Amino acid sequence: METLYSTGLRRTECARLSLQDVEPVRGVVFVRQGKGRKDRVVPIGQRALDWIERYCTVARPTLVRRPESHLLFLTARGRPLAPTKLSKQIRRYLARSSLGKSGSCHVFRHTMATLLLDGGADVRYVQAILGHASLAMTARNTHVAMTELKAVHARTHPAERDHVPPPRLDPICQK
Repeated sequence: METLYSTGLRRTECARLSLQDVEPVRGVVFVRQGKGRKDRVVPIGQRALDWIERYCTVARPTLVRRPESHLLFLTARGRPLAPTKLSKQIRRYLARSSLGKSGSCHVFRHTMATLLLDGGADVRYVQAILGHASLAMTARNTHVAMTELKAVHARTHPAERDHVPPPRLDPICQK
């Protein structure tokens, strides 16, 4: 869940991650053959990296059935993690949480993107992280708070920045 939340990866991209795709020193994840069969490099936060390290040192060694297994995330039986299985598990965790949200892996993708935008990230950077071909797709798939959009508009639009309110109307004109 931390990996999904930190990177905004799609469930299939996350399930296909290999050990060498995660570069802790650079703080990035290499996504091979994402949607549209495109590769991209995505930042990953330290908290997610810490959880991956813990998983790799504590849990993963007990799951590996074949030493040559290169996939990062494995099932309890040491098999590759199927995207549908990942969604099912995430759906269960969300249902048990007190977040009041339903859904599955895409909840983390949308939440990450929305929080980046709310925090001031340029939409083009969010587009690159999500691997979207167009800005329209990014805008449609993120829940940008209208309050934040209005604040940015008021702060940056020249007509709003330099706006001087008109004088108060004479009571006669209010009729």
